[in-house]
Amino acid sequence: MSDLLAERRFTANDAIPSEEGAAVDRQTFRDAMAKLSAAVNIVTTDGPAGKAGFTASAVTSVSDTPATLLVCLNRASSVYPVFQVNEHLCVNTLAAQHEALSSVFGRPSSIETRFAAAKWEILHTGSPVLQDALVAFDCRVEEIVSAATHDIFICRVLALKQGKPTDGLVYFSRRYHALRG
Repeated sequence: MSDLLAERRFTANDAIPSEEGAAVDRQTFRDAMAKLSAAVNIVTTDGPAGKAGFTASAVTSVSDTPATLLVCLNRASSVYPVFQVNEHLCVNTLAAQHEALSSVFGRPSSIETRFAAAKWEILHTGSPVLQDALVAFDCRVEEIVSAATHDIFICRVLALKQGKPTDGLVYFSRRYHALRG
């Protein structure tokens, strides 16, 4: 670790320094982040707090031993309280043919409308698994860490289901794109 990093750790409320030392404004940061392509996922849960789901690109692997991933969710989201209570979730990675389904889960609609738009099954935790997902990671939430406006759900993968090989769906430059499989 460099001496500079050893001396200074940034917290979630710190400004993001640019080369000139000034803070990067919100819109500039959002525009830059739009240039990072990401898999499109529908994250689901069902449990004591009810059923919920949302579209997410903020999902990534943490470790393969044990199999662990993370999911970021805005605390202001209408589904946040359900995910916070249920203690498990499923990350359903979407194929190219799921673009419309991603939009259903990404805009305001009732939970019934969202889940009626596709066929679901369950694996280990009881969270809804999209039957034709590219891959589904059925997880137990191990830890929730707060950072800025979001919470990071650190999840142990308990079961997974791989779908048929097909084109993936990615989000890049504020648009959906098919990724050839």
